[in-house]
Amino acid sequence: MILEGKILGNRYEIIEKVGNGGMATVYRAEDKVLKRNVAVKVLKDEFTTDEEFIKRFEIEAQSAARLTHPNIVSIYDVGSEDNLYYIVMELIRGKTLKEIIVEERGPLPWKWSVNVAIQIASALEMAHKNNIIHRDIKPHNIIITEDGIAKVTDFGIAKAVSNSTITAFGTTIGSVHYFSPEHARGGYTDAKSDLYSLGVVMYEMVTGRVPFDADTPVSVALKHMQEEPEEPIELNPNLPSAVNRIIMKALKKDTTLRYQSATDMLADLRQALKNPNGDFVDDRDYDATAKTQKINTDLYGNVRDEDNNKRNGKKDNKFKAFIKRHKVLSAIIGLILLFAISLGGTLAYLNITNPAEVELPEVVGMSKEEAQKTVEDLKLVFEVSSEEYNKDVPEGYVISQDPTYIADYHVKEGSSVKVVISKGQEKTTVPNVEGEEKNEAIKMIEDAKLKAEVVEETSKTVKEGYVISQEVEADSEAYAGDTIKIHVSTGTGIKQVNVISVIGQDEATAKTNLSNLGLKVNVSYEQDNSKDNGVVLKQSIDSGKTVDEGTTITITVNKKDELKQGTVNVNVKSLLAYTPTKDEEGNDVVEKGTVKIKVGEDTIYEKEVPKTTTNISQGFSAKGTVTIRVYVDDILEGTKEINMNNTTTCVFE
Repeated sequence: MILEGKILGNRYEIIEKVGNGGMATVYRAEDKVLKRNVAVKVLKDEFTTDEEFIKRFEIEAQSAARLTHPNIVSIYDVGSEDNLYYIVMELIRGKTLKEIIVEERGPLPWKWSVNVAIQIASALEMAHKNNIIHRDIKPHNIIITEDGIAKVTDFGIAKAVSNSTITAFGTTIGSVHYFSPEHARGGYTDAKSDLYSLGVVMYEMVTGRVPFDADTPVSVALKHMQEEPEEPIELNPNLPSAVNRIIMKALKKDTTLRYQSATDMLADLRQALKNPNGDFVDDRDYDATAKTQKINTDLYGNVRDEDNNKRNGKKDNKFKAFIKRHKVLSAIIGLILLFAISLGGTLAYLNITNPAEVELPEVVGMSKEEAQKTVEDLKLVFEVSSEEYNKDVPEGYVISQDPTYIADYHVKEGSSVKVVISKGQEKTTVPNVEGEEKNEAIKMIEDAKLKAEVVEETSKTVKEGYVISQEVEADSEAYAGDTIKIHVSTGTGIKQVNVISVIGQDEATAKTNLSNLGLKVNVSYEQDNSKDNGVVLKQSIDSGKTVDEGTTITITVNKKDELKQGTVNVNVKSLLAYTPTKDEEGNDVVEKGTVKIKVGEDTIYEKEVPKTTTNISQGFSAKGTVTIRVYVDDILEGTKEINMNNTTTCVFE
């Protein structure tokens, strides 16, 4: 179906297709109401009759729309029309991180890579705090804007932690080169799985390649589960040691040795920029062998010593009795034989009845049913010791096990494995604390199993030390442990400020003068060709008015577009994906085509050239935002919109 030119929701006019995903096509569109360009993701036709896929598509919008963060692509709207299901989102101008890595053909600068990783981790921190796991972190889903800002997109396969699963609708989700080991084996995934994937992305940025590669996806998945990656510092000797250790910690196969939260990883990444070779990364492995040895010693060592002492004691006693009592030699020999027969029988019985040993399984993170089957398949006894609320582990999944899992630790068949099962995150009701004294309000919030965060602010109507407002509505439902912000009055006494006029002043002077008064300054721009460039045209609060100190005042500054020289570069062969045909003798037969380049409505280039041409370059003059189109034989092959204030080069390839 051709959607170019169609208007969705009486508002969004589809302009051009800009990308394809596994389940949706992305278009650039114009929002006719707000007069801005947006991206519209439309569900592919083959999925519109599948109720499960439609539900999954709607979940994408609902989950992603909850996230507001400078490093997450914003969701504006969602709708359906004529069997089309679509999501309207922020249009990002830039390249995917994967495109940048491929173009670079080698390691990216480590400082740039760490800065990008910090932005991705910050986005994940926000998502994880909202109980959303991305589950498909990869360079293809990270867009780097023209300003160098990383934007994480495609939360379409993310699910709330309470419903987290590895597969959806029979298809494994994600890209296998960036899978965590638990994802690859179809186990439970959580926030730490996203951090593993971020570790793979960092590895690829600083080395130019992924840690594991093979001919088939299955082989790659097996490597994630079974093999250790070559350390990135061995592939890039210029990589600082701290950055190398951060990546290797993120790539730990054991989730308990990995970063436990995006916040923890963020702290190390930021520290790496300050101290790139510092020894601050806690990447020590747990000494499982030592613990196993200690357990074996504790369980069996004393028993062996006691048995040996008893046997030696009996032998000594019998020997001494033999020396002292020659007359009862026959009786003693009889007793010794009886003892030997009895002991031999006992040992034989123990050998027959002594159960075999099996390796202790790791069931933490499994569902109760999966854990029980895993334990009982090994002829062990599965016991639920308790059920507890847990904000990080979904309801019905294993929080912990006893004995604690240790690699290569064995137990006897018939031994018990006790587990604690999650009841999910505990829910509670938010109390009404408006008008309460601060300490009493805090107590009420904590009694409801919530945390209180106090924000102090001045108030002309509420007495000092009393709650002005709360950010979560009273009597609403919340999860235990959630933070409730309360605004507490610090009393009156706000300094009053007389606003001055800054109209006609240049932007810097106006901002300085208003800031010196204690006002916050916001700047907007508009164009007025009758006024000088850079001067203040108007202000949101008139001069002479009295306002509170700290009030925000918006000044509108004149900003004229300047005529600038630009260049359009066209690679015809790449743009057309053209391959010459062969004649009967095997020689290339190259077609020609008329290439036309238009800037706005002006044609700046029109010439017939071979379709194998790779280097058409044409200059032009323009100002502001212009649309550049390339035609071949009057067929539109490419459209780009550039702002001459930001860039003067436009490339079609």
